[in-house]
Amino acid sequence: MSEVVAAGDYATARVAGGLVFTAGMTPRAHGGVLDPGRVEEVGAARARELAGLAASRAVTAAHEAAVAAGFSLDSAVSLTVYLRTAADFTGHSAIADGATETLRAALGGPAPARAAIGVTSLPAGAAVEVSAVFTTHG
Repeated sequence: MSEVVAAGDYATARVAGGLVFTAGMTPRAHGGVLDPGRVEEVGAARARELAGLAASRAVTAAHEAAVAAGFSLDSAVSLTVYLRTAADFTGHSAIADGATETLRAALGGPAPARAAIGVTSLPAGAAVEVSAVFTTHG
């Protein structure tokens, strides 16, 4: 896992009460957002992949925060997926499934509780952004 760096004045993840809360994570590589644009512009299949990449960054940030606090990650209990879409878009769940699948592949366990929300803009023009809450042990 590589370190996740904040793009502003915030923590990428924080541990509180045995839980790890992540900041919003966009799909980034090499210092930039991958495939910026609306979900409709990047396509449903690619948007689903981007949601998975953003979720992978959330796992990395949560893992780093948990280890720094002396814990290990257990499972994801909550996931919020933001999708940059047109007002009439209705395929939120299919795109958000990419993030859920990534969390389950990384940590196992049941699917987290989830919200998938359409928005008009996201940081750096990203098509998707995710934030998650994880349980810890240790």
